[in-house]
Amino acid sequence: MKRLLAILLVVMMAAVLLTGCLSSNPTVAPAPEVKKEEPKAEAPKEPAKIIKISNGVNEQHPAYIGCDVKATQDVRMGNLEMVVTSASPITGLASAFMAFDLPFIIPNEKAADAIFDGPVGKKIASSLEGKGLRLLAYYENGFRQLTNSKLAVKSPADVKGLKIRTMENPIHLAAWKALGANPTPMPFSEVFTAMQQHTIDGQENPIPTIYLQKFFEVQKHVSLTGHVYGPHIMLISDQLWAELSADDKKIFEEAAYESALLNRKTNREMSRDYIAELKKAGMEVTELSPEQQKAFQDAVQPVYTEFQDKIGKDLIDEFMAAVKAAQ
Repeated sequence: MKRLLAILLVVMMAAVLLTGCLSSNPTVAPAPEVKKEEPKAEAPKEPAKIIKISNGVNEQHPAYIGCDVKATQDVRMGNLEMVVTSASPITGLASAFMAFDLPFIIPNEKAADAIFDGPVGKKIASSLEGKGLRLLAYYENGFRQLTNSKLAVKSPADVKGLKIRTMENPIHLAAWKALGANPTPMPFSEVFTAMQQHTIDGQENPIPTIYLQKFFEVQKHVSLTGHVYGPHIMLISDQLWAELSADDKKIFEEAAYESALLNRKTNREMSRDYIAELKKAGMEVTELSPEQQKAFQDAVQPVYTEFQDKIGKDLIDEFMAAVKAAQ
């Protein structure tokens, strides 16, 4: 992720500097018979503008509470120009982003792209208008999968009673309770030890996190539930956006979108590759059949009813219709 942001910044800053360079007047070579004149002083170039961007860590990172939320607030207040963060820090400002937390609302990557790059994604992004923030691009965190140390989870019945570490997120907590689990929020830095000591039975995270954090050392089973698909979002300060020219705004939008495509491609490749690595490391990987997946989906339907007023029933219906059309 840091490499992606570095690439993005280089592209954006190079483009800004190039805009200044292209504004210089061209020089004309003197005729041979005319005495050579003293070189003309170059037109002063516009000073390079430093764009400060926080590489927002995802919600699992131990620095999340202290860094991501503060960084997003700083961008909103104009103290920081840009941030890449999970959607969680802004759901209080724009409840439309809570739609992404609804269990199983995004079934696959094709549907995710249709939402991100289509009318629904734009509508959700527009809910930030007038709140000091502007969304430039949707990145990907990925599908969250369930691991545990007790059994291969294939049905909601298998989840009952499992003590699962989850996000401090009301929709996620409600979903796991609906499945019969005992959801247990805790700092990410404590999760490995808690699983090692069997204080908790398991946790849920995207495959890259499961592999890179070596959870296979303390967890035997991973079930590819794909129960929540999490986006990351690139935000820019409204204050900075207002200062940019139309050309520079276009540059920012194009660079952000290109970086988002690279992020999604890389994350999806990692997710597929690391499943094979988890198997090599000794984890039992359970893939759910469509029927098994539906059993989980049916079990969490009450969560939609519980949160539809806060998110907006019309938005949820529009979201689900766009997903269906993408299939």
